[in-house]
Amino acid sequence: MIEWKNVHTVEIPKGIKVSESSGHITVEGKLGKVSRTFRDNYVKIEYDGKSVKVSITKDNKYTKGISGTWASEIRKAITGVQEGYQSTMKIDYTHFPTRVSVRGNLVVIENFLGERSQRTAEIIGQTKVAVKGDKVTINGVDKKDIGETAANIERATKIRGFDPRVFQDGIYPIENEVGE
Repeated sequence: MIEWKNVHTVEIPKGIKVSESSGHITVEGKLGKVSRTFRDNYVKIEYDGKSVKVSITKDNKYTKGISGTWASEIRKAITGVQEGYQSTMKIDYTHFPTRVSVRGNLVVIENFLGERSQRTAEIIGQTKVAVKGDKVTINGVDKKDIGETAANIERATKIRGFDPRVFQDGIYPIENEVGE
């Protein structure tokens, strides 16, 4: 029989609902829900109604690292459904004024470096994007989705073939914070 050793315990605050079934965890709160799937032969997750326990069978660097990562993912999901996450990006341009707008699940960047064609970036998951002046604000409950959306926007404005120290036009992240 396998002996499981409890390594991390994540307490669940009031107002948060957690459901777990065979490595799939869903955390629900006032702002929404976040789902994650965790699969490993040496690490398991158990939910007992008040806390989530991350346990390991082998005591080595790999299993300790995975268990810590999983516990951190669960804590981030709890924070996201309670308070939410926000990322702010700044639109920088030198000569041609860049116009940014949101259409459906795409961020549309027009007149970037005077280009006639528009560039687009995909909005991931249930993330909300708002543009006000030279700031782009990304809100949501899933920190991974917010980060991926910000990376898509930054990647869409990458200038290939030019020195980025000289040509600094683009949309860059300036602030990440908890709370919407």
